[in-house]
Amino acid sequence: MASTADIRNGVVLNMDGQLWAVVEFQHVKPGKGGAFVRTKMKNVVSGKTVDRTFNAGAKIETENVDRRDFQYLYNDGDAYVFMDVADYDQITVSAAVVGDASNFMLENQAVTVALHNGNPLYVELPASVTLEITYTEPGLQGDRSTGGTKPATVETGYQIQVPLFLEQGTKVKVDTRTGDYLGRVNE
Repeated sequence: MASTADIRNGVVLNMDGQLWAVVEFQHVKPGKGGAFVRTKMKNVVSGKTVDRTFNAGAKIETENVDRRDFQYLYNDGDAYVFMDVADYDQITVSAAVVGDASNFMLENQAVTVALHNGNPLYVELPASVTLEITYTEPGLQGDRSTGGTKPATVETGYQIQVPLFLEQGTKVKVDTRTGDYLGRVNE
């Protein structure tokens, strides 16, 4: 058992039999009444986000979540195979746990996998990844008043919006949290 003073970003709490990761927290001390801790938490399994308030000094149950570096190896039907870079053990993670991260994962890419009692909870990617455009329509110049965008398919099969001047075969940087185009990568 821990108290609300131990709440930090990234701490995982066990509430009502479910695991919740603290996304944001704020210790509030109003002029009248007792202090409290306002938190924004994300359900580790479902991804649902809720706001929760705890009285200062209240007892909370924290869980030990092990975040380890893995390397994505390959897709095996409806599961993904990762290798622990420390001891070369392989684990299989279901597509439901990987979620939207599969849109940005290339083979041999480094990722972070959070484990609780040996069970994978979620897969964390770097903030941005470099992907190659495999298909896009040619951009037409002169038919707009401002900079326009067009759909482009990247090498993972995911579709993003890119500026009209980009062509097939161009490497681009993509934000893994939002799926937005961040810029070209010159090699």
